[in-house]
Amino acid sequence: MNLQVNGIDFKYNGHAVLRDIDFQVEKGELLAILGPNGAGKTTLLKCLNAIHRPTSGSVIISEQDVFKLNSDEIAKLLGYVPQRVEAARLTVFDTILMGRKPYIKWRVGDNDVRIVASAIKMLSLQHLSLRCIDQLSGGELQKVSIARALVQEPKVLLLDEPTSSLDLKNQLEILHAIKNIVKGHSVTAVMTMHDLNTALRFADKYIFLKDGQIFAHGGQECVTPNVIHAVYDVHVEIEYRNGTPVIFPVEDFSRSWT
Repeated sequence: MNLQVNGIDFKYNGHAVLRDIDFQVEKGELLAILGPNGAGKTTLLKCLNAIHRPTSGSVIISEQDVFKLNSDEIAKLLGYVPQRVEAARLTVFDTILMGRKPYIKWRVGDNDVRIVASAIKMLSLQHLSLRCIDQLSGGELQKVSIARALVQEPKVLLLDEPTSSLDLKNQLEILHAIKNIVKGHSVTAVMTMHDLNTALRFADKYIFLKDGQIFAHGGQECVTPNVIHAVYDVHVEIEYRNGTPVIFPVEDFSRSWT
């Protein structure tokens, strides 16, 4: 088991945000965390890599308790890609190289440069390597953020809505890249998402959060009209296209605007 989450509770100003979160993910699996706004998706990701310290529970990666490690040790286990990356006057190469910080003691070594070059090639960023990141498009900047996380050589990759604000082409490019990384390098990935159909196309497992708790968890068998209605308060139908389930809302919202 590459990632094991046991009994995570998190409170903010005395208010329970997450309650009794338990799940496991294997190497080479992509888990999508789903749920409405305010359900606790981003908070859960930040608890997994100790940005937020839970009030109880543990996160175990390769038999190591994340909450007992220092920041450099955590960075070697977990790569985190936030929703937004602040642009700066740094080149793509230097930005990605910053992901090697947990490994660099006195100076950048040849191995660090090779690892950065490999990540740049993996995400097809060669033509941008010397461009400043404040000159990049949203899709390009997101690829840089993923590459920076990858050079940490993590066992678990955490991605917070990695396709938000991207056009369809960039969404597909990013998600195919993530899928290839997970399968090709035996990395575990946990990704928050809003688009259920996209999640069904790319993820292996799913967690539905509702009011800070896991409402449903599993493979495609847990993605049902009843679960979606209970979590989102929307009636849907599910059909299959080329073996992939596709969700269609059947609510008539037009009356709400008349």
